[in-house]
Amino acid sequence: MMGTILILFLVVMFLINIPLSVSIAGSSIIAIAVSGKFPLLMVVQRMVNAVDSFPLMAVPLFMLAGALMDSGGISRRIVNFADSLVGWLSGGLAAVSVVASMFFAGISGSAAADTAAVGALLIPAMKEKGYKSEFAAAVQAAGGSIGVIIPPSIPMIIYGFITGTSIVKLFAGGILAGILIGFSLIAVSVGVSKKNGYGNDVKFTFRNIWKTFKEAVWALGATVIILGGILGGIFTATEAAAVAVVYGFLVGKFVYKELKLGDIPKLMLDSAVLASIILFIISSASIFGWILTMENIPQLIGNFIVNVTGNKVVLLLLINAMLLIAGTFMETTVSLILLVPIIMPILPVIGMDPIQMGVVVVTNLAIGMLTPPLGICLIVSAGISKDSIAGVSKAVLPFLLMTIIDLLILTFWPPVTTFLPGLL
Repeated sequence: MMGTILILFLVVMFLINIPLSVSIAGSSIIAIAVSGKFPLLMVVQRMVNAVDSFPLMAVPLFMLAGALMDSGGISRRIVNFADSLVGWLSGGLAAVSVVASMFFAGISGSAAADTAAVGALLIPAMKEKGYKSEFAAAVQAAGGSIGVIIPPSIPMIIYGFITGTSIVKLFAGGILAGILIGFSLIAVSVGVSKKNGYGNDVKFTFRNIWKTFKEAVWALGATVIILGGILGGIFTATEAAAVAVVYGFLVGKFVYKELKLGDIPKLMLDSAVLASIILFIISSASIFGWILTMENIPQLIGNFIVNVTGNKVVLLLLINAMLLIAGTFMETTVSLILLVPIIMPILPVIGMDPIQMGVVVVTNLAIGMLTPPLGICLIVSAGISKDSIAGVSKAVLPFLLMTIIDLLILTFWPPVTTFLPGLL
């Protein structure tokens, strides 16, 4: 009864264009009120308890750290170092875009922040060098999507929070996966660049690499401190986020001297607004998920999927298809909170490690960031390049197809995601 009312009102609210997070909260409140089984006060209690979590404190802190490091000149120095490493390739700036995004992913934890920080520098530079505008936006969107795969990763923190899986091991699982996808995207960018005659204007020299490395050493140090500290057991992901904020402030203000004290209130406000959106979705989805659990809906759906076929390969393909569709039409946090409880009961049947599934889930949702209508990386890149979403969507197809191939590798070859966590 309560589950039927919940789904019915969610669909109605969604169809009349009420924001999804409000639809989730609203349908949950209506379902509880109509059923009369529980007091409405429980809604407030569960929503507050859902975000009263030490691990979730990492979300606003990583967002603030990324903003401080971008304003403090860290992203520009990372781009210069990446240029010295791969700028000599065909379509060098496109490859630089991916490599710089991989480095910045080790700082921000957010694909949108990654895309915006690196894209603001490289998309105009690529256009100036004669790259087609849609391609410049597409390669940056693809590179930016790695921001949720290479740790620290906000979606991995949320997955770990939902499932009780070790966030440290999830981060470790994302390292090789992110490197695999990054190198694949570089290969695609070089191939497309050769086809379109995009050249390079940078020569490979160890002197230039050393010069840009010295300039970027403080910027790269952020990645070493964050990942080294987490994987080395020195501090938790949340403590690492706090360290990243302090590090970003000190380097931006006193080392690179580009961060202005007057900018900090705005950076804090912007980060707080973005974090509040994510946390509101989590709190709304928590009561929604609680109702689903009370009605045994995740177990029913999981059993249905298992009963469709007993073939492990087909089951994994069905799970990936479900996640890809969700990533295309739903916001990442909502997808995680609604779908992960459905997927988890299936894991013992298919014999998959929760760490591997976590990386697979996040990779699926990263692919969703490259597809309209809700692909955040696509939207951010198109906004910077001032191109239509349709034009950038067409240009991103080669990168999208390569990432799907990588997804299948992560799905069916466990060592990529389980080797490093196994060492911890």
